[in-house]
Amino acid sequence: MIKKSNKNLELKVGFVGLGKLGLPVALSINNKGYNVTGYDVNVKVKEYLEKKEIPYQEEGTPELLKNHSIKWASSIDEVILNSDLVFCPVQTPHHEKFEGINRLPKERVDFNYSFLKEAVSNISDKAQSYNKDIILTIISTVLPGTIEREIKPLLNSKIHLAYSPLYIAMGTTRHDFENPEFSLVGVDDQKAAQTLENFYKTIHNKPIFKTDLANAEAIKVFYNTFITSKILLANTWMQVSQKMGLNVDDITNALSLATDRLLSPKYMRGGGPDSGGCHPRDLIALSWLGQQIDLKPNWFEMMAKAREDQTEWTVDLIEKKYQETKLPVVVLGKAFKPETNLTIGSGATLLVNLLKEKGINAEQYDPIVDSKDFSPDKKAIYFIATDHKIFSKYNFPKGSVVFDLWRSFPDKEGIDIIKIGNPKKNKFSNNNLEGLF
Repeated sequence: MIKKSNKNLELKVGFVGLGKLGLPVALSINNKGYNVTGYDVNVKVKEYLEKKEIPYQEEGTPELLKNHSIKWASSIDEVILNSDLVFCPVQTPHHEKFEGINRLPKERVDFNYSFLKEAVSNISDKAQSYNKDIILTIISTVLPGTIEREIKPLLNSKIHLAYSPLYIAMGTTRHDFENPEFSLVGVDDQKAAQTLENFYKTIHNKPIFKTDLANAEAIKVFYNTFITSKILLANTWMQVSQKMGLNVDDITNALSLATDRLLSPKYMRGGGPDSGGCHPRDLIALSWLGQQIDLKPNWFEMMAKAREDQTEWTVDLIEKKYQETKLPVVVLGKAFKPETNLTIGSGATLLVNLLKEKGINAEQYDPIVDSKDFSPDKKAIYFIATDHKIFSKYNFPKGSVVFDLWRSFPDKEGIDIIKIGNPKKNKFSNNNLEGLF
């Protein structure tokens, strides 16, 4: 924890929104020595703070809950009265059909900004009512042009606005917030710019990139879809490897060493589609924006379709084996990534939904999501869709088929293990770069 003697810590911080993003970030800021006041429309959050436990998995958050001093606010009024800098991470949801677990709809829409607008309007009104200047920092994901069109008309002269979205992954929010590659500050207000720059310097020593509001909106969503691009490339190489007898892990491990002219090795791994509550929905929303501005080609639409097509290819692999063996299909995994219980935007669910289109009703199980016990006690086609470590310890019945999307399951006698992207062993493959991923 940063010492209280730091003058910057005299800044009082408020949160309007203490959900899966807001609460871990608020706890991290509080742990740095700041006085934090928080409000959420979900009163259960008050119980989380009082009982010092949360119902979802978030690395580092349980430890922070044990010793937090966040003040729960029963209304936005209390946040305004007790804060100088107010963060607003209120949700900007997409409809479920735009979350990447079903086929890409022909008709698409922007995010739903109604919750964010209501929160911002209330903050602005309360600040004016109490005649108090507030630095309002929105960290919700929005498309370029949203703040100018939807948010600014709601503000009055007491609000100094900034847009500072975070580059975090659900499950590792605390670590990602405290150890970013950079902090992004979108502003057209000098007071907000200087305050946020000073604030972030107490959180980390990484670069702080300042730009205008619209550019910041674009940078956030383009960052997310850049990650999707990397995963799409790696999965394309995986498909070529499967068809031509190559080893996708050798390919990605080699290219991951080219960190100068190519990319960092993060996300450079053949496997399931880009998943989660952010990236698929951001991609689909941007494909809508591409339609609105007549983007040629609509790169975001192409990426969304490629994500779907790559999953359909794995469905084709399963269907072929299903027709050959007539064995039941079991998809292992529901979570959108390993070692978490969050399922929104899950590639595993997209896979199951596409299997249904083929007339294959697969059983689905996830040891971290589901409360029931499970053991692979029947001969079946098992597809490892989420790379949970525990799956490598499963004893599948002899005669089973195991599709290993992540090539992490050990060879077992009597089991047909299909390592997607590495169909034949390569004795020269000894480049283990696992620590980079």
